[in-house]
Amino acid sequence: MEKNLLDERSADVAELDLERGHVADIVEHLNEQEPEDAADVVASLSDDRAVELLDQPEFEDAAEVVANMPLERAATLLSGMSADRATDLLGEIEEPQRSQLIERLDSETRTAVSHLAGYPEGSAGAIMTTEVVSVPANWTVAQTLDHIRQVEKSRETIYTICVLHPETGALLQTVTLRRLITTNPSEPVLAAARHSKPVTVKPTTDREDAARLFSKYDLIAVPVVDERHHVIGIVTVDDIIDTILEESTEDVQKFGGMEALDEPYMEISFLRMMRKRAGWLSALFIGEMLTATAMQHFETELEKAIVLTLFIPLIMSSGGNSGSQATSLIIRALALGEIRLKDWWRVALRELPSGFSLGLILGSLGFIRITAWQLFGLHDYGQFWFLVALTVGCGLVGIVLFGSMAGSMLPFVMKRLGFDPASASAPFVATLVDVTGLVIYFTIASVILHGTLL
Repeated sequence: MEKNLLDERSADVAELDLERGHVADIVEHLNEQEPEDAADVVASLSDDRAVELLDQPEFEDAAEVVANMPLERAATLLSGMSADRATDLLGEIEEPQRSQLIERLDSETRTAVSHLAGYPEGSAGAIMTTEVVSVPANWTVAQTLDHIRQVEKSRETIYTICVLHPETGALLQTVTLRRLITTNPSEPVLAAARHSKPVTVKPTTDREDAARLFSKYDLIAVPVVDERHHVIGIVTVDDIIDTILEESTEDVQKFGGMEALDEPYMEISFLRMMRKRAGWLSALFIGEMLTATAMQHFETELEKAIVLTLFIPLIMSSGGNSGSQATSLIIRALALGEIRLKDWWRVALRELPSGFSLGLILGSLGFIRITAWQLFGLHDYGQFWFLVALTVGCGLVGIVLFGSMAGSMLPFVMKRLGFDPASASAPFVATLVDVTGLVIYFTIASVILHGTLL
């Protein structure tokens, strides 16, 4: 039956040994098939192999594959999967099929799924698994290793073992498998533990904060504990990698001036794509309309000194670029925990001389460019060309300084208001600096060119 299914649907998949081939290769080929066809293939495999495939985060249509299977078969496979993965797949399946599947899960899986689904999205509780290797502190190393051999297939990871108080069940220590196998088997299991306090997180801890703990302490897993310090789950490094990829994707999309997509690009519907993009694009367009208002305000100056209009694109782009640079640096530093909300004044003190220096560099280049074009006869900027060059140079200093300050402070403002700092995207900063840049440029021009061109 298996071979017939494969022959009908994909010659490439038929060449794979589905039961013994590398799971990554099989998932890659299944991703290329329609969910209905992939469901037939997965359903025809042994339980262990089918569960192994569905447990892979790279299996893009896993939820649809499960939804296209007979209810009993799908429930059996969901019960064999890691609890966190099963929860994720069930969350993508529409009602009433989701409830029908949950009713058919075994009691342990049903309880775990219900428990995990209750945690807010983006928290450690939402990405943890309840399948933890835990042993009482009065066990020996040999007893612990025997226990690991017995439960290995039903646990997501065996590389971090939680050692619990034999009476209260509270977490006392964590032991890595590496230290466990290098310790004398007759020794108590705590002899394999480090003397430092175990690193833990609460179920409500933000997953980005949990990711920073993995990086800081070089962890492969971290226990999730409740108020009584009882272990309710564990977050593994592969969960954190998935989190980092997801967060990075969201940030990149927000940097482009749009809402983050919650579906792959090729799968999201046209209307949802429009909703994700049109809102921010419209907001940016309305913001840019203020640029026209600012230019209308200086209409008289423009009529008297047409030469100033030649450098408006230069002025606006330089301010936007400096602001975008600063925004990108600060958003990344906030995401990595290098700076916190209270550090805004330190950032301001750092960006103030940086912005001035960068403005001075660009202003000098602008001044030199106008001077060179005038002296070499490439363009005639009029009898007051020196004052025009000075206006452009000083304007660039002011605009780049403002762009750097605005770009560095905006992420702090967004974070303080409870928004994702990544929402302070480069296009948003550029729009802000465009409007204010024109005001700065023409204000400086009014001062320098007063009594000459103006």
